[in-house]
Amino acid sequence: MTDASLVVTDLRVEFSGFVAVGGVSFDAHPGEVRFLIGPNGAGKTTCIDAITGLTKGTGSARLGEKELLGRQVHKIVRLGVGRTFQTASVFDELTVLQNLDIAAGRHRPAISLLRARRGVDPAIERALEETGLAGELTTPAGILSHGQKQWLEIAMLLVQDAKVLLLDEPVAGMSQDERTATGELLQRIAAKRIVLVVEHDMDFMRRYATRVTVLHQGRVLSQGTVAEVQADPRVQEVYLGTADAMTEG
Repeated sequence: MTDASLVVTDLRVEFSGFVAVGGVSFDAHPGEVRFLIGPNGAGKTTCIDAITGLTKGTGSARLGEKELLGRQVHKIVRLGVGRTFQTASVFDELTVLQNLDIAAGRHRPAISLLRARRGVDPAIERALEETGLAGELTTPAGILSHGQKQWLEIAMLLVQDAKVLLLDEPVAGMSQDERTATGELLQRIAAKRIVLVVEHDMDFMRRYATRVTVLHQGRVLSQGTVAEVQADPRVQEVYLGTADAMTEG
């Protein structure tokens, strides 16, 4: 739950002289589902790697009054910035509840995670309800569907009370039903949090984005509402190749 915004200004990332991100600026606010899109190699994931401290970047990435660039990863997490990866990072051998217990930082002895329990932390109950996993409490994470694993990873961020969720291609490999459920989930959690989605899936973006930044070769090509981005000739030419590609489907 946050009133702060994420404001990225002139973000630059270089690898041995190669400019992966060359002066990118955008912002994201609670109450919107913000998309960062572009073809492979556009710099999308590198941007969120820099924001979360996994990659060194210059410029500025501020959450409210707090500068994120230059901080260690764990300190950025403590400020309420959470992220998911293209492959869900869950403990396959543990149940959904056990995964959430660990994420919630309950510091219970490992053996106690395997014991029966009488109650569930209210924060975990809320996260289970919000992500549609309430019926999977005792299910081992390893046998969840691909979509459910992504929802569990989002639930793990929710129990940590993340103020910012940076989601890297959350619907890759999902069924159509899972994609719809994920889009609706993002809309729910964005009501009081910052949600930034890295994607190259245009159909998913069209259905659920509030605002969009299009990257190309590490720079901002266009940004605005879905309609504004769809109408931008530069996006049609560079990102899609044809004017029709962005409106079909």
